[in-house]
Amino acid sequence: MSELHTRAQARAQEKAAGPAVRHGRLKQHHPLKALLKIVVAVIAVVGVTGVSLAAYATVDVVASVKKSVKLVDAKGKETTPGVGAMNGAFNVLLAGSDSGGGNAAYGDREENLNDVTMLLHVSADHQNATVVSFPRDMFVSIPSCPDPKGGSFDAMSRQKINNSLSYGGLACTVLTVEKLTGLDIPYAGVIQFDGVIEMSNAVGGVPVCVAGDIKDPYTGLNVKGGQNVLQGSQALAFLRTRHGVGDGSDLGRISNQQVFLSSLVRTIKSADVLSNPVKLYGLAKAATSNITLSDSLNNPTTIVSMAMALKNIDISKVVFVQYPNHYVDGGVAPTTDAADQLMSALQNDKPITLTGDTGVGSEADPNAPATQAPATQAPATQAPATQAPATGTPDSGTAGGGSVELPSDVHGQTAAQYTCSKPFSE
Repeated sequence: MSELHTRAQARAQEKAAGPAVRHGRLKQHHPLKALLKIVVAVIAVVGVTGVSLAAYATVDVVASVKKSVKLVDAKGKETTPGVGAMNGAFNVLLAGSDSGGGNAAYGDREENLNDVTMLLHVSADHQNATVVSFPRDMFVSIPSCPDPKGGSFDAMSRQKINNSLSYGGLACTVLTVEKLTGLDIPYAGVIQFDGVIEMSNAVGGVPVCVAGDIKDPYTGLNVKGGQNVLQGSQALAFLRTRHGVGDGSDLGRISNQQVFLSSLVRTIKSADVLSNPVKLYGLAKAATSNITLSDSLNNPTTIVSMAMALKNIDISKVVFVQYPNHYVDGGVAPTTDAADQLMSALQNDKPITLTGDTGVGSEADPNAPATQAPATQAPATQAPATQAPATGTPDSGTAGGGSVELPSDVHGQTAAQYTCSKPFSE
């Protein structure tokens, strides 16, 4: 115990003397995975195996935290919530950069686009979680964004959302999604390619179902039909693949990613990861070393508070949904009516019901457990928030219990639904 205490003190002294240069990489296509790792991970460090181990591990994780990013509101004012303030609902945005993080193994990647943009909304009663994926090729308005070197960039009326990161950094992506959704987003992070590898290794791999062989020369993905446990470079390739699944579009990639993410959530739950301090410590270390976080998220207290809010959510109440969209020339555009229904539900803290299928990149798992209905046979429904009034007339467009029923052309699934990735088909 004294040795651990001494080591913790030494690390704390090193940190006080100045941050060491670190070269941890980030990740690309894997937002909720990263968030759950951060959120689920650090909590185990505290109170699991004694004060000395907790002190040592916490100091070590803090030492691995990368330089953070300041978020601002539409007027340029910094938005930094109080440390550990996780009462009520909260929103977190995770952007996946395709820059490669400077790793020469990924070739010369001059651009820094947010090819993955996901928003996590946790309800005020911490009983429901919704993860919204925004298609990279969706045309949106980008507001005026702060220039890290001073001043600001002009607003743009119609740009693909994946330009926001290269245009004005993480703060600009947050402002863009806030403008699009009407939600306040006080927490955010950017992940790059190597973070996927490190974090999939830390969790020991994620089992995914594939409906047929997939070989994608663009990403290096090579998996056989059936069950596969993915980690390392194959986990990265699976989450990046577009040409290998569905119709070869980014929309197929989103539903393919949801196959991975829903399995990840089930894996964490079934393996009782919260009671495994060794694995959780590894996850916390991998997350904080490989993600650039906003100032508001760049401390273990906030991460622990998020973990406390998320750890008891039932997997059937974790819903992954693709932001409503439709094809237009050169990309996709928001489907306004359906998007308004979805965003109104989140703004009013209502659970949602998905009535559509899982998307072009996935399908129901025919070998799902007997207790699990195939993904396309029943709507994906979140339980009503326990804070909802006991009486009153349901809003228009809501299902039973105050849940907002989304149109059938809105795609997604819950973490409780077993799905398989669908190989590319013309």
